[in-house]
Parts: sequence; structure tokens; C-alpha cells
Amino acid sequence: GFSFVSSGKWSGLDVEFCRAVAAAVLGDAAKVTFVQATAKERFDRLANGDFDLLARNSTVTLSRSAGAKVRAAAINYMDGQGFVVAKSSGISGATALGGKLICVVRGTDHQSNMALWFKTQGVQFLAKPADTPSQMYDDFFNNRCQAVTQDASALAGAVIETGKAADFLMLPEIISKEPLGPYVRDGDSQWLDIVRWTHFAMVEAEERGITSTNVDDAVKSPDIGLQRFLGVLHGNGKVLGIDETWAFNIIKQIGNYGESYERNMGQGSPMKFGRGANALWGRGGIMFSPPFH
Repeated sequence: GFSFVSSGKWSGLDVEFCRAVAAAVLGDAAKVTFVQATAKERFDRLANGDFDLLARNSTVTLSRSAGAKVRAAAINYMDGQGFVVAKSSGISGATALGGKLICVVRGTDHQSNMALWFKTQGVQFLAKPADTPSQMYDDFFNNRCQAVTQDASALAGAVIETGKAADFLMLPEIISKEPLGPYVRDGDSQWLDIVRWTHFAMVEAEERGITSTNVDDAVKSPDIGLQRFLGVLHGNGKVLGIDETWAFNIIKQIGNYGESYERNMGQGSPMKFGRGANALWGRGGIMFSPPFH
């Protein structure tokens, strides 16, 4: 749902966000080079300049965002950490994982969250860390551990991909809040602003009902605020240091936030997730855009 490569073609919510940034800055959503990075090395590689934007369903936390060499730019998905087990295990709750081996990705919040949660519950557990999600799931699906933990959305995607979703159970406990979003290197406020407002532009477009199919008509609207947003009236692009049509290019080439969500996480995807917390703020969710003026 977030990033996936098949036959050299990348797809996912985070992938489309990268393409949206390219559309905003370069006018062409295709002008992106994707670089793979493990969870353990991702922030160091970003800080070292191996790539310019980290979009890897990364949780926004205090220690990662304050006084660090990287900066969180936005929150584009709200998630929470869960556990999946085989139904045949008979396990129905996370506290029953005491003494069981749990697969987790090394160097993630999931590892520390799990340790803290089980300590609070007074339950002893055994961790089986893996360097990559693919290695972790390979261990789990080959019975090298009795449970696997990650963000609930990632767990669901991995289980669905097996084609045997009916054989597995997501336990009811969600042990953390995981606000996920893109990161940039510290020290470049213009780039931070561009990445941040790319997300806001996609949300603003959804709030206004502007989609990839009707944005050409939207530029003809007499609404002054809409004209400024889409670059008919100049100003927003100048503030960001990019072309005035930056938001139009995002919407035309990628779509609004809702369109991207439905393709990758929602009803147009194998996940079939409802919007939940990721709905617009006026519809019971947390997604909102500050005013574009």
C-alpha cells in the first residue's frame, strides 16, 4: 500500500507522494529516481545526502524531529502497531504471546514499542529481529516465529499478498499511534516547505472537490481563492520558489489525497481499507490543510 516494486514499476501511497513532489518542482511526476533503503539505515542515508526525500511510512517522533539531522515534513497516514498470528495457533490476544517468538524489523519503533508494551503488561516475550520487512515476513510465513508485528496497514498488506488471508488473524490490540510521513534533511527550509505543502495541496484539493479529471475546469472558476491555489493568480508559487502552476500539476498528474488513498489503500486496492482517521477533518478524520493564502 505504501511502496511496492513489480517488474521495475513502483506503486503505492508514498510512491505517489514522491511523484507529486516531482510534479510540483519539475512539472513532471515521472522525474523521480527511487532508492531502496532499510529501516535501520534510512535516516542516516537521508542525512548523508544519498537521497533528498524519505518516503517510507516512517513514524514522526520527537527524537527524529527535534535536534536531529532530518526533519519530518508532513503526516500523510495515521496508523497503529498491531500483531498478526496464524489462526491455527489459537492465540486471540497479545498478552497470550508471552514466551512466544515475535518477528519484528530491526531498528524500527515497532521493536521498542513492543518491548515497552509487554513490560507494562508484565509479559515476557522473545523478539526475532530481521533487517528488512521481506525477511521478517519470510520468517513468519515459514513458521520461524509465532507472531509478527508492524503497522496494521503493513500487516494487512503482507497477509493479503499471500492469497491466504483467511488463515491469519490480526489481534485486537493496537499498541501505539503511528503518524507516518515523509522526511527531508535538516538545513533546507525551502525544500521542507515544498514537500510539506505538496501534501497540503493534495488534501486541499480533496476538500475543494478538485480531482485529476475536473481540475482543467476548476481553473475557470471565478473563486479568487481557487484561482490562487491553482496558479491562475500568482503568489503561492513565488513564496515556495517554484512555478505558479505547481498545485495544478500535482492534481492533474497525481490527483488529490483521496484519489491516491483509494488507489493504494482504499476500495481500488487489494487492502480495501476505509478512510478512518485518514478521512478529511470535516468527515471525522485528521487530514486537513492550512489555508492557502
